[in-house]
Amino acid sequence: MAKDYYKTLGVDKSASKDEIKMAFRKLAHLYHPDKGGDANKFKEISEAYSVLSDDAKRKQYDTFGSADSMGGHSGGGYGGFGGFNQGQDFGGFDFSQFTQGGQGGNFEFDLNDIFGEFFGGAMGRRQRVRKGRDISVDLEITFAESIFGVEKEFSLTRNSASKAERIKVKIPADINDSETVRLSGAGEPVKDGVAGDLYINVSVRPDPLFHKERKNIVTEINIKLSEALLGVKYPLKTLDGDIELSIPEGTNSEEILRIRGKGVPIDAQHRGDLLVKVKIKMPNRLSRTARKLIEDLKNEGL
Repeated sequence: MAKDYYKTLGVDKSASKDEIKMAFRKLAHLYHPDKGGDANKFKEISEAYSVLSDDAKRKQYDTFGSADSMGGHSGGGYGGFGGFNQGQDFGGFDFSQFTQGGQGGNFEFDLNDIFGEFFGGAMGRRQRVRKGRDISVDLEITFAESIFGVEKEFSLTRNSASKAERIKVKIPADINDSETVRLSGAGEPVKDGVAGDLYINVSVRPDPLFHKERKNIVTEINIKLSEALLGVKYPLKTLDGDIELSIPEGTNSEEILRIRGKGVPIDAQHRGDLLVKVKIKMPNRLSRTARKLIEDLKNEGL
C-alpha cells in the first residue's frame, strides 16, 4: 500500500511548505529517539518530510502516489541517533539529503534549526557558558554631540563592587534619540563565566535652533519684508560656528536656502547640508511713511 505522507505529518494535501515544516518540527520533538520517542515513527515522519518539503519530489509523489519513484529506502534497524553523521544509515533512512540550510540539493531543511534543542545547538552537546547580569544606564547628550559624536565619561557602581568606576564610552556620530550603545563585557561579572553587557540608552536634548532630517540639519530664520525684497547679509548660527548668509533679493517666505557641507557627517569626507527655512516677518503696524511707500510699490505693480 502506498504511504500517505500527508497523513503521516497530519496535514492536508493543500498544506503550504511552512505548514509542513511546522508539523514536522512538532512531531520531531515528540518522536525523537534521544528524547525517548519512537525511532520507527521518527523515521516515518522524516521520510515524509524529505518528500513533501521538496517541490519536485512532492509533485512526483502527488502524481504517482508512491515514494518508490523517489528512491525511498527500506529495511534496516534503528542504529541510534546520538552522534549520527549526515549520510549515515538511520533505520534505513538516508539523512544525506538533510543539508545545512538547504544548500546542496533542493531540500530546505536545517538540521541545526530542527534538532538544535535536542543537541544543545549546532548538532553538539555544548555546555552553556554562564553570563553575568546586563546593566542599563541613561545618558543625555546635546544635539551637536549627537550629530558629530562624542566621548562621554560617567560613574557606574556595579553590585559586585563597593566603589564607583569611571566608564568611558564613544557615542557615534549621527545617533538618534532613544538609540542604545552596547559595551560588551562591561556589565556585572559572574564567577566561572563572562561578564554581562552595559547598555547605554542615549537621550538627545532638543535644540531650540536645529533639528535633523535624514542627513540634513534644518533651521529657521525670520527676516523683515524689506530684507526679503532687497536682500541682506544675515548672521547665522550653525553647529560649526557663526557665518554670514547672503539672502538674495526677492526671497519668498518659506523658501529654503541650502548651505552645502554643513549637515550630518556621512563619512570622513562628506556631510549633508544645512537647510535654512526663511520666514518673512510682517509688520504689525505701519507708519504713514511706510504706508505711503507700500502704496507706491502697489502702484508699481509689486
